[in-house]
Amino acid sequence: MGTRLQKLVLAGLLMLSLGSEAFGLHQYIPAQSARKRKVHLRRAKWNPVFRPSRDSLLRQNAEIDRMELPRIQNQAQLDELIASGDLVPIVAGDALRFDPRLDPDRRYCRPWTRDFLADLSTAYYSQFHSQIQVNSAVRTVQVQKKLRRHNRNAAPEKGETASSHLAGITVDIQRRGMTREQIAWMQDYMMPLKEQGLIEPEEERRQWVFHVAVSGSYANWRESRTLAGAPAGAQVADGPQPEAVAANNTEQ
Repeated sequence: MGTRLQKLVLAGLLMLSLGSEAFGLHQYIPAQSARKRKVHLRRAKWNPVFRPSRDSLLRQNAEIDRMELPRIQNQAQLDELIASGDLVPIVAGDALRFDPRLDPDRRYCRPWTRDFLADLSTAYYSQFHSQIQVNSAVRTVQVQKKLRRHNRNAAPEKGETASSHLAGITVDIQRRGMTREQIAWMQDYMMPLKEQGLIEPEEERRQWVFHVAVSGSYANWRESRTLAGAPAGAQVADGPQPEAVAANNTEQ
């Protein structure tokens, strides 16, 4: 009787041991698979038409140099450019809003950049009855230095690949939260402008924004469309060719 009981106890312990191993295996494999699926999905979401690159930064800075614009060093210089009208305020409205975290002192840009925003936001609102959101506009060298301390993705504050925000020609437009249809619409809207050398867009990965540097040629191009009777904010497919931007000679 004792031997039989011992056998039953040993059999029970063996079953518990096998069950524990099976349970551990069951817990481990799906968790690993879930992580792999999550990583795969995260990678698949980012497939930009306007991929960030060193060449793009070089083109943005070449355009700034062509227009002989200063890189704004500090708040005092920023205030001077605002007072002179070289920088103009971006105005929120039915078609455009700001990230509330954006300092009011930095809600400024060059006049032609504001024209681009007005045209884009009007067209976007007409299509989707929704606003675009401006996350960033003009920056000073001081601000860019602080930004780089906690954002490794931020461009340098000096050199040939310095951030084009420092000249006030660039805005960051919120991409996160847009549907695939809205993102595709933005890409289709901007592609003809890029091909004509009027803008230099990038789709940033870490910040999930459309980073758009606007050429000074946009003002002349826009005026020519207005004289031709084209409505502001219309989808751009064809149009008079602007003066070529010198930086466009650089191949990607």
